Amino acid sequence: MAEQRVRIGLIGAGKNTRERHVPGFRALADVELIGVVNSTPESTARAARELGISRTYPRWQDLIADSDVNAVCIGTWPNLHCEITCAALDAGKHVLTEARMARNAAEAHRMADTAHRHPDLVKQIVPSPFGLVQNEYVRDMLRDGFFGDIREVVVIGANDAFANSDAPLHWRQEIDKSGYNVLALGILHETLLRWAPPPVSVFARTQTFTKTRPSGHGDAARPAEVTIPDSVQILTDLENGGRGLYHLSGVCRFGPGNQIHLYGSEATLRYEATPAERLLTGRVGETQLLEFDIPPEKQGGWRVEAEFVGAIRGYETVRFTDFATGVRYMEFTEAVARSAASQTRVELPLAEYAHLAHR
Repeated sequence: MAEQRVRIGLIGAGKNTRERHVPGFRALADVELIGVVNSTPESTARAARELGISRTYPRWQDLIADSDVNAVCIGTWPNLHCEITCAALDAGKHVLTEARMARNAAEAHRMADTAHRHPDLVKQIVPSPFGLVQNEYVRDMLRDGFFGDIREVVVIGANDAFANSDAPLHWRQEIDKSGYNVLALGILHETLLRWAPPPVSVFARTQTFTKTRPSGHGDAARPAEVTIPDSVQILTDLENGGRGLYHLSGVCRFGPGNQIHLYGSEATLRYEATPAERLLTGRVGETQLLEFDIPPEKQGGWRVEAEFVGAIRGYETVRFTDFATGVRYMEFTEAVARSAASQTRVELPLAEYAHLAHR
């Protein structure tokens, strides 16, 4: 029996789209990359040429209006995710959107509301790639009680990505483009949500050590305000009564990179995402943490494009990552920003959305 043909339009052809989504889709049978639109006519033409895609569009709205397209892959900055996602769903297109889900909780809830009106369409957010290999094995250990009660979690995302104060402004440092997506906070918190009880409150402090950076090129470069912090510390209360501690920084020389620690009553887990993935565990009676090798048959991995297409064809449901999970991490990142601004504890779910927590 022939597979349902999936015809995908690309909106935004950045690094992740080129390196992951395009080859991922082309590895699947009866999937066609039918068209592309990028930020400018010049970059659209270049992307079409380099990716071997014949059809281009002057605007992303034109791609969505194309009746030959039945699924959309959104690879833009977060500032366009909400608008494009809602328009695509209302036009009857399946949607895979790049992370982070949106700029803020209001946009995330608008996307979820639109998705709720279209139960027949597939909606997926590109997941955090951290921990995908280890995920099922760690979840099995949690279900089996290997760690006992989770008492504390520690999330670390500390490097020197923004330590050079003379470096130009990055789009991730502009709140209008990136929203409340500070450093690696969203990507690490999404990973943690797979393994630990969710937070029910947040208290945060932030700092921006370099207040302005050059924006633009050559003689046109001008000082621009950095509107997203480059250092964040967070305390959380977990749903089970445990505690959480986060240290995110882009100004740490020789920082430890990205890590997640789970401290249970019976055992400890340390997951190191960078510079290389490692899983270490230690249990009561042992003398040190030991690196844990997961058997190949127990390992997961990146299969985002296959999952998206499989969900369209009705073979599977979206696990990594559905809109409900996206809304939770967007509320968390906004709660961090609100707490830092007010210097008060902020409870989750956010008060104005608490009645939607069941959705």
